[in-house]
Amino acid sequence: MMLDVASVLFVIVRVAHIIAGATWVGGSVMYLVVVIPALRLGGATSTVAGNVANLFKRMVNICIGVLLLTGAYLTFDRLTQTTLGMPYLIVLGLKIVGAIGLFVLALYIGQSNIRRLAKRTTRLSKVAPQLMLALGILVFILGAILNQLFELTVTAH
Repeated sequence: MMLDVASVLFVIVRVAHIIAGATWVGGSVMYLVVVIPALRLGGATSTVAGNVANLFKRMVNICIGVLLLTGAYLTFDRLTQTTLGMPYLIVLGLKIVGAIGLFVLALYIGQSNIRRLAKRTTRLSKVAPQLMLALGILVFILGAILNQLFELTVTAH
């Protein structure tokens, strides 16, 4: 059975979306659980810590770009294929709100001037990385639910 161009494009876009999300969430776990404690234990210089933060920020920015582009494509593709029903649309809305929350938190954390001014003393500055990770995991779970709802809708027709 031959795959058409649209099917191949869909698979490529979906894989890029999943890889970008997994890279961001996995990177957040690594950053919180390994990198930050290692820098604290090793007494890393501010230059090393700054370089790590800048590289992580660059990776997150790339992931955000890929997620926005692929997410828009995947949403349009799914919404134009079939009648998905209210549960799908509700979960999709929740996933989009969660993703927007992630992007806003990433922008907040990435603003070095804000971080310097706050010096991690504000409540949001202290919990933002953990909140970002929790939202990332939630968005992944919502994506899995969306996929399941789509499959159930397609097989029902």
